Amino acid sequence: MSARIAKISRKTNETDISVSVDLDGTGKNTIETGVGFFDHMLEQLSRHSLVDMNVSAKGDLHIDDHHTVEDCGIALGQAVNKALGDRRGVTRYASLDLAMDEALTSAAIDVSGRPFLVWNVEFTASKIGTFDTELVREFFQAFSQHAGITLHIRNHYAANSHHIAETCFKAVARVLRTALEIDPRQADAIPSTKGTLNG
Repeated sequence: MSARIAKISRKTNETDISVSVDLDGTGKNTIETGVGFFDHMLEQLSRHSLVDMNVSAKGDLHIDDHHTVEDCGIALGQAVNKALGDRRGVTRYASLDLAMDEALTSAAIDVSGRPFLVWNVEFTASKIGTFDTELVREFFQAFSQHAGITLHIRNHYAANSHHIAETCFKAVARVLRTALEIDPRQADAIPSTKGTLNG
């Protein structure tokens, strides 16, 4: 099987982003977006998915964090999609309940080639430090759309917005880890009766 790695560069008038991924890594990462809390979340995404990630972003942070966070989601999704190729051999499905202190969040994924996000998460505060909590959804919307995955995220309960965000990223990381892994029982097969996972 060929290496499942990819690099993406995305440059607009709002952001300049470079991303690389190795789907069969160990969770090593270098994350520099200029948005501290977002860096922390992407580090969690890499570490717990075991996807090696390098993300470098320069954005119009003098306006706000929105373009940087959304465009990182786009570029990271594109990199994952490219690294997956025809998605041959992937486990495809996964779901998980993830606890962190008082917070419990569920994530479920289908590496289907059909992008869709279901988001049932409400934050208890509008900001975590200077970071707008609404941007967590914006990231996952962009990521799922451009990775070609169906992603469902639901927070069941929590008191702390930091914990809500972190359980979202960690839960998604863990289902990514499982769903992207090669299934040894069908390593050479595309796991679909259609014979394709490209939409």
